[in-house]
Amino acid sequence: MTLKDRPATSRRPVPRDARARDRSAFRNFLTRLDVKASPYLYIAPFFALFALVGLFPLLYTGYVSLFDWDLGDDNPSFIGLRNYTELFADDQFYKTLGNTFSIFLLSSGPQLVIAVLLAALLNTRLRMPTAWRVGILLPYAASLVAIGIIFANLFGPNYGLVNSVFELLGLDRVDWQADRFASHIAIAIMVNWRWTGYNALIILAAMKAIPRDIYEAATVDGASAIRQFFSVTLPLLRPTLIFVVITSTIGGLQIFTEPKLFDAMPGSNNGGSTNQFQTITLYMYQTAFESQHFGYASALAWVLFLVILVVASINFLLTRRLASTGGPK
Repeated sequence: MTLKDRPATSRRPVPRDARARDRSAFRNFLTRLDVKASPYLYIAPFFALFALVGLFPLLYTGYVSLFDWDLGDDNPSFIGLRNYTELFADDQFYKTLGNTFSIFLLSSGPQLVIAVLLAALLNTRLRMPTAWRVGILLPYAASLVAIGIIFANLFGPNYGLVNSVFELLGLDRVDWQADRFASHIAIAIMVNWRWTGYNALIILAAMKAIPRDIYEAATVDGASAIRQFFSVTLPLLRPTLIFVVITSTIGGLQIFTEPKLFDAMPGSNNGGSTNQFQTITLYMYQTAFESQHFGYASALAWVLFLVILVVASINFLLTRRLASTGGPK
């Protein structure tokens, strides 16, 4: 006679303690699974979105860069690394690379210094601090097209306000669009005007997170406000400064809208009459959507990606090394 055929009264009941242990073991299993799997589930939407709109376009761009691919070409021909060899022999590429680094250096360096000073000023006891913080963030919220039109007129060669001020001071007028270095300065000022307040608020948030007892201990030791700033504030801002430097590097080397809108000549969006302020991204845009050479433009995009990766890594190492040389004293 099998167990199924036995009467219900003859079956041995499962002990209550055993059932409780089984439920407890199952709950413990669910708890361990929740602890291990929940973090991955929380971040999964970001990585899924990144794979869709970030990783796939990046890899597909690398694939396109291996072809002679023009708009409307249904059967692009595979040419391997020929786009890259032509790119590294292209004088226009090196000119745009020099323009990009020139504008980047003229904007990112002063931008970081001014952002730190603005954050230190906002960290003091000012009246209506919220109004000041909103005020320095307003340029970031403004329309880029409006900013480009305003600065193109401010730095106009004939009727620009900046040249008018120069004349009042007895200085010569500057052709901001035609002169290469002058155009880089004007575009860098445009970039700094828009992004300095944004970075200042990020640094201000990090300053607010520094414990006050460190400053009190420094005051007891006789450290002045300037000494506290250099010996306490800046070393403790190291992670935030590294973040700001890296994001500024990525944004600075991808600059596109400011030089595109700065050219005052109607119908001319090539970075000046002689490409004197044409950046890599502007050159890539014109190659892809005006000349319709998608393979060559994709090679430009990948070279720019590698350049940004190298420069951002160097900035990260230098910033971490400089910040680690000092500490609270």
